[in-house]
Amino acid sequence: MGLLLLVSACGKSSSTSSPSPVGNGDGTPASQGRVFVIKPTASATTDMVAAMVQALPGDVIEFDCGYFELASALQLTNTEDVKVRGCGRDRTVLSFKTSTTPEGILAVNVRGLTVQDLTVLDTGGNGIELRSVDHGTIQRVRAIWSSGGGRASATPINAGNYAQRLQVPCTDPATQNPDVATNALGDIRSPDYTVSRLSGRYGIYPVASENILIDDAESIGASDAGIYVGQTNTAIIRNSRAAYNVFGFEIENVRGGEYAHNLAECNTGGFLIYDLDNLRQYGDRSRMYGNVARMNNTYNFTSGGIVGNVPSGSGMITLSYDQIDIFDNEFSHNNTAGIIHTSYEIFPAGAGRPAENRIDWYTEGLHIWNNRFVDNGNHLPLPTPQDLIAQDVAKFLPAIVGLKTQAACLLPQNLATCLAVGPISFRGAHILWDGLLDTYHANCAYPRDANGEPVPADARGKPLYTNEVPDPGCQYNAYKFDTQASGAPRIKPDWFSCIDNDNQFSGDSLAFSNFHGTKGLELIVSSQLDPAALLQFPASLDRSPHDCQAQYGRTLTPLPPVVIPPFVRSGDYDPAPAAALVERLCSATVAAGQINAEAARVNCPTLDQYHLFDDEQDPTSLPRGNGVPYSLNTKLFSDYSVKYRVAYLPPGTKAVYQDSTTNGVNATLVFPVGTIIAKTFSFADERSGTETPVETRLLIKRVNSRNVARWDGLPYIWGTDTATGRRVARLSMGGGSASVAWDHTDVDSGLHHTGSSASYGIPHANQCLSCHSSEDAEAGAAPIGPKVRFLNRPYAPESRRATGQSRHPVAGQNQIAWWCGAGLIAGCPAELGVDMRQIAAKLERIPTFNKPGDAGFAANSPQDIEARARAWLEVNCQHCHNVRGFAASTGFYLDSKRPVDISYGICKRPTATGQEGSGGRTYDIHPGNVADSIMAFRIGPDAKVPAARMPPIARSVVDEEGSALIQQWIGTVVTADESRYPGSTSCTQ
Repeated sequence: MGLLLLVSACGKSSSTSSPSPVGNGDGTPASQGRVFVIKPTASATTDMVAAMVQALPGDVIEFDCGYFELASALQLTNTEDVKVRGCGRDRTVLSFKTSTTPEGILAVNVRGLTVQDLTVLDTGGNGIELRSVDHGTIQRVRAIWSSGGGRASATPINAGNYAQRLQVPCTDPATQNPDVATNALGDIRSPDYTVSRLSGRYGIYPVASENILIDDAESIGASDAGIYVGQTNTAIIRNSRAAYNVFGFEIENVRGGEYAHNLAECNTGGFLIYDLDNLRQYGDRSRMYGNVARMNNTYNFTSGGIVGNVPSGSGMITLSYDQIDIFDNEFSHNNTAGIIHTSYEIFPAGAGRPAENRIDWYTEGLHIWNNRFVDNGNHLPLPTPQDLIAQDVAKFLPAIVGLKTQAACLLPQNLATCLAVGPISFRGAHILWDGLLDTYHANCAYPRDANGEPVPADARGKPLYTNEVPDPGCQYNAYKFDTQASGAPRIKPDWFSCIDNDNQFSGDSLAFSNFHGTKGLELIVSSQLDPAALLQFPASLDRSPHDCQAQYGRTLTPLPPVVIPPFVRSGDYDPAPAAALVERLCSATVAAGQINAEAARVNCPTLDQYHLFDDEQDPTSLPRGNGVPYSLNTKLFSDYSVKYRVAYLPPGTKAVYQDSTTNGVNATLVFPVGTIIAKTFSFADERSGTETPVETRLLIKRVNSRNVARWDGLPYIWGTDTATGRRVARLSMGGGSASVAWDHTDVDSGLHHTGSSASYGIPHANQCLSCHSSEDAEAGAAPIGPKVRFLNRPYAPESRRATGQSRHPVAGQNQIAWWCGAGLIAGCPAELGVDMRQIAAKLERIPTFNKPGDAGFAANSPQDIEARARAWLEVNCQHCHNVRGFAASTGFYLDSKRPVDISYGICKRPTATGQEGSGGRTYDIHPGNVADSIMAFRIGPDAKVPAARMPPIARSVVDEEGSALIQQWIGTVVTADESRYPGSTSCTQ
């Protein structure tokens, strides 16, 4: 088997060069931070990766002026006070057209990040993405996709034309979809820009973060939202522009948001403030002032998610979000409405309406004052024949508004009002309201958390739900009503909305229309006739109930400004160790059979300097010191590699026992400081009886100068030293890729696998943190494999080949029992119940996914298939898809301990994925329908691009056994049965 290392961009201790720090460039001494200058040359990607994996407090990664072709994302993880800058967003262009990673710039678990003065171009996914970032500032940047499809554009932005193509005006958006045959002669082209669903999803995308400032930014062409902040506490978006996105600006599930002095033009919708269900928090309190929403009439070109329901021509939409101030803005020339105030009640069950009861469907505490409205609602977009055939209520909502408003204009009391704005016609209004509000749910008790304790409430009595709170059986809403008064009236104006008289409405449009949702259309929408609702078919044009001063003697009190506190360094990150210290520790002589434990403090240039293995050229040989090999019941798939795992605890120390019952689903054994965990990836060739190691990854638990512990991940790539001919693994903080081949028999299933890949990926150090970092784990790249339920098995290698590790004393013994008996774990349970199979019956356990019957049920019974499918999903996906992980913001979690309900993907629509990510499918898991299940698509052979493939790191081919099992589970086991799969009937109605 041949192995060709294709890329190796290395860090400070690596064998290749990295960009040299040249001082700070601002007069401050170099000791306060380094500046890594990246030039627009062929080595730009290598230089960028080398800089980013070294980034420490005070460092700057600076891109020179020019056009850059970058083959991977700029990713920063677990650091603080780092700046990424160019020399101006019109002069520094970072193109990711050929990148193998979805994002352009990605920051995860970073404190104090600034990105400024550059353009991010043609990413496969999001432009600039911040996850779990505290104090993130994005200034004077642009995210843009080439007109006509981003990467797929026939006329792309490139090095020769970017000076002209980056400037995109808004003069005449295309209002009709050119892909619909009946629109062939319609308004399907714009002279400025051609939108496409092939563009990435989000331009600027901070999520699950806090203290975010976006200032003087621009996004062009995103197939979801241009500038977005979601599930974040304290966020300000100001002085920015969004054009030709589906939504220009989006605030989702944010607590404390502010839109100030922004321009949204030529999008499908201008501004959105809303809550989405099944996420880690629900939002409230946003201020919107000094903005302009004009001509947001581009047809909706997204391919999935809630934004797919947005009608074109929407200046601003609010949905299911409390306490919004909208003042001093201008809404003009938006075809459907200036402001749409709506609720989830308008969506039919199974078509956008939330299936869980934690979310409040209605926006209340909305205050609209001193805004200017001009020419809104006068050109409602009509549904296509396909929309009508599909009975897609969201797509023909503008037509419903038009019919209901026209019906209102035919009523005598409204005739003068309607004629004053022109002939009676099919129109919207400056402000549209669906008129839907909940009534008091008298029999719904106050909700409780998983421990039976009352859920915390805000000062107004509203429960503060998170997605860790079990879904209550009803929607508690007593806080909105005076329950002591007769009839329990709604508390107004607090739980209503106010439209003050100082708003300026131009006479060319109706000022206000309450269109009563789909009332009067029940026979069409739900096939049920409601004679009483027919009276609400005509809209109401009466705005007086929202004149709060006149109606209730007061209007809503303005919300206080959003203030971001000053950033202060934590001090948890030390400077890089001196080269002399690294040399001294890594070159130390150690006693025979012992490891170089002192060297664990630093990153040694080569793996052999740690002296981990008896044969320094063979990482499958017997571990030195007290190293113990271990294996997992179900293993992470990595292109059919064979893995060898070894844990080294410092002499005289013990790990601490933890399991999911007591410590949560992410709990692993807790290892002492100084622990080294080594994992080697090899590829077997059974015909020749050989295995070739490609990489060895180390996780080392260290403490900093403040005695704060963290795990550091170090990737080592194996090669042959040309001078000595010996095999050696060199530190490659920048990761790499390799050409690999395999020909081996799986030790669990007995199936024989052969194949090859020219692009086996070796993650760089920061990518390791994407999987190994979560909020409830130890800092850094914490271990994820050594969980009790994963280790509850007899030790056996993944290979049939005899090695030093296969002859270790733990071989054939239950691993937890052996570790406990060897004094390597403290706090072991008194009784493990180890049986003849060396399974500890009294400890938790997941089965081996490709061994039918291993779950303890009859082989290939529904229970067995489900248990094994969940084991595969937990090991391959849950490290990100958990409430504290990288994908926490999706609301889609895959631990084997939770019910298989909407949080597990049952009838759950995706939060933030488009055509590429969903494959055109509707739900994460559609019971009994593999072809409409996104999960099956993303792990299968049709997910060919980085934005679609899951897991996104460390695999380039499909796990055929895993994919087949998931398809079997979804297609034959998961059914529309509320007792087994709560929420499962919501997408089959």
